[in-house]
Amino acid sequence: MKVIASREGQLYIIDVPIPEIKQNFILVKTEYSAVSTGTELLILKQKHKSTRHLGYSATGIVMEVGEGVTHVSPGQRVACYGAPYVKHAEYLLVPKHLAVPVPDRVDPKEAAFVGLGAIAIHALRQANLHFGEAAVIVGLGILGQIMAQVAFAASFKVIAHDILLNRCKKLQETGVTTVCNDIEELEEQIRIQTNGQGADSVLLCVNEKKTNLIDKGLAWIRDRGKVVIVGDLKTEFSRELMFRKEAQVLISRAGGPGRYDVTYERDGIEYPIGFVRWPEGRNSEEYIRLCSERRLKIAPLITQTVSINEAPSAYDLLVNHPPDTLGVLIQYK
Repeated sequence: MKVIASREGQLYIIDVPIPEIKQNFILVKTEYSAVSTGTELLILKQKHKSTRHLGYSATGIVMEVGEGVTHVSPGQRVACYGAPYVKHAEYLLVPKHLAVPVPDRVDPKEAAFVGLGAIAIHALRQANLHFGEAAVIVGLGILGQIMAQVAFAASFKVIAHDILLNRCKKLQETGVTTVCNDIEELEEQIRIQTNGQGADSVLLCVNEKKTNLIDKGLAWIRDRGKVVIVGDLKTEFSRELMFRKEAQVLISRAGGPGRYDVTYERDGIEYPIGFVRWPEGRNSEEYIRLCSERRLKIAPLITQTVSINEAPSAYDLLVNHPPDTLGVLIQYK
């Protein structure tokens, strides 16, 4: 089977054997996999000397299930999230907690973004927002777009910002009205929407090393508010700004509890719901539920769909024409 991989900053399509089924795993024939522009471009820029498979979010049809798998059956569509099990590949061998059922009414293209959906949902959970509170979302790439839509569906006050006007317009088309193209406008909207008290949380969905965005976030929040780092930011900020408000600066770890825990992911041991309400598997289920109930509009965010053989051209667009590229899918015949 074909797999997309990188080595020393170069993209390759390699052939590897189709994996064999094993206990607590599911063999999936991939229909679509979604490109994570932030994570995957970062891997390419790092120029690792060893070969690394790219991708972590996909959808496909169950071909076979291993012993211990009861929630899906062969022939059923599933959405899958979590490297190294999920990648840009024609077949995937996925642990049971990393594959969730997809109803027929959900577009498989939208389901393929389940990983980004789980990441967006977990970041909002880290912000610990309650009904009526205000969330500022900075950075409207594909992740920020999904996060803003989820927050809007949850009836939070959403104030979003991106320097690219076309991305602001794209979010406004989904129904989110307070979308700002410049910092001055954003700060004015925060003042208006919060009666001058400041936002309850600021979520930073950007990849930028040379920035003072965390300090700006600390200035925008209310007393004891939160700044949640979702993108790849340099974690330097003013102690005085943080101290003055007794603020919290938090990191959002991917799709939620369970990520990188081999006991949960590989071995298939679930967390008791009374102790861990929202691990990554349940966050993935929630993304699919929101798609099923038409609370999210993901299809308009898809700007490119290419076959696995055409994948290098899609990555070229991501690197050289980022303003024109938002949601990118790899398609498997």
